[in-house]
Amino acid sequence: MIIDNNIMEAQEEDAQLDSESEEENSELSDEGLQEAFAKGLLKPGMNILAEEPKKLVNNAEGMKHCLAGFRKDLPWVERLDLTNLPADDIIAKAEGKLPGATSGEVDAEDDFQREMFFYRQAQATVLQALPLLSKLGIATKRPEDYFAEMAKSDQQMQKIRKKLISKQTMLEKSEKAKKLREQRKFGKKVQVEVIQKRQKEKKAMMSAVKKYQKGMTDKLDFLEGDKKNAKGSSQPIKKAPNNKGPNAKRKYKDQRFGFGGKKSGKKWNTKESHNDVSSFRAKTAHGKGVKGGKKGAKGGKQNKRPGKSVRKKMKSRS
Repeated sequence: MIIDNNIMEAQEEDAQLDSESEEENSELSDEGLQEAFAKGLLKPGMNILAEEPKKLVNNAEGMKHCLAGFRKDLPWVERLDLTNLPADDIIAKAEGKLPGATSGEVDAEDDFQREMFFYRQAQATVLQALPLLSKLGIATKRPEDYFAEMAKSDQQMQKIRKKLISKQTMLEKSEKAKKLREQRKFGKKVQVEVIQKRQKEKKAMMSAVKKYQKGMTDKLDFLEGDKKNAKGSSQPIKKAPNNKGPNAKRKYKDQRFGFGGKKSGKKWNTKESHNDVSSFRAKTAHGKGVKGGKKGAKGGKQNKRPGKSVRKKMKSRS
């Protein structure tokens, strides 16, 4: 490879000259800055890089030219574009208010007013487009026998169906479990109420029995139980009369055991009982007048009391 020495030397000289000129410029700039700093001309915040403002260009002619370049003269059926004002606000007219706001009067910050303006504009567009479509013979309603091609395959729809059915069964099971839990709670509640009712009835019956045993009442209506309650549930329960004087139990005891005073010698004869011979029977007194001799004799009156084994049988039968 042949290298020209003259060319190399010339390039080295140019590089040296460039470096010398840069050093001189830097020295000049440094000296100028030092002098400005010494004079107090340099202050913090004075040296700020400022960007040039962008120039906004509204090239309307160029935009129109570009629009004419890609515009296509297509029929309205292909474009379906309409430019119209919003429909009349019927509610405002019925209430006697001012007519609806135009495009220039709509407050963009008011969400309700803005959305209502869009709604009324869409309504006016539909009312204008439907007659045009009917003139062109374009159907605007789907026929009853219309079958569209599904976007998803049948296999995927089967998977979705299985998943939905499984979710439904799980929901039904959970609902059934909830109902069973509620029924159990209700059953336990009813059972507790029945037990409490039985205990209450038992308590009332025991108190009635105690009252009868103490002689506070002589009625046995509490033995009838539910029959009486079912028949006379509508009738008010009458309280036992609080009669003065001894009750039936006391009377029975007085009759049997006495009621104070002398208790011994009750079986002794008195003058009246001694003179009273109305119950005397001569035929039976001391076995006299009985054919066949005394009691127990042969041919006489036999003892008709049954034997011990017969009495036991009779007790077991009863």
